[in-house]
Amino acid sequence: MNVELLAPVGDLGIRNPVMADRSNGQRLRDHMIKQLSAAASLGNLPVAMRILADYAGASHYLLARYDLIQEQGLDFVVTADWPFDLARSLASELAGSCSRATELEKCMGLLQAKFVLLPTNIDVPAGASRQYCSVMFNVGRTRLALVLLLPDGFVISPDRLRDVGLLAAYCVSLSAGRSQKADRDFELTERELECLFWIAEGKTSDEIATILGISRNTINNYITSVMRKTATKTRSEAIAYAVRNNLV
Repeated sequence: MNVELLAPVGDLGIRNPVMADRSNGQRLRDHMIKQLSAAASLGNLPVAMRILADYAGASHYLLARYDLIQEQGLDFVVTADWPFDLARSLASELAGSCSRATELEKCMGLLQAKFVLLPTNIDVPAGASRQYCSVMFNVGRTRLALVLLLPDGFVISPDRLRDVGLLAAYCVSLSAGRSQKADRDFELTERELECLFWIAEGKTSDEIATILGISRNTINNYITSVMRKTATKTRSEAIAYAVRNNLV
């Protein structure tokens, strides 16, 4: 009796199309995250947000400090590639939306997809939808929103938008951490850092002067310089700043 040996499905070149799509999608996402990490580690938020916008299928992005939105001006915009007139028009929309929302509603809205229609009197780029989407997130005490303009007819899932929000928070956090470290390295001298350390230990100017072997007036000058550079008004505020930024 002849017996045929059945080859495994994979050996016949037959693949499950659903699994193949998932595998390809994961590879693309892994590649995107590598690019994102590289841009964020260099503090290049415009490139990082462009990568995320492409991942979301968006034509334009706008990253905003949601806690700084005001009735006028664009000071709350961190980085954007929206046309200027459109960004300026959106500013009043965001300001109105922000003023109407309670703090509880803002907290409940974190990482939740939001879809809003632009008013008919606002011009949008050719091929873009009148509906924009946004996701709000926190980085430390800072509240931000990534606002995306999509091509007309394009649909993005709330899950994808939530994923984009998490990745945007990672980018901002990494970029901010790098920037703060660079600022600290540039601004505070070794002597100033020593004074911060001893202040945090509860030492007075006289005690620090004895420890470091320099005059009390020089110590006070160092401490004054530290408070000027860190935009703090008291020694207690300077200590709090030092703790928040891992200086002591």
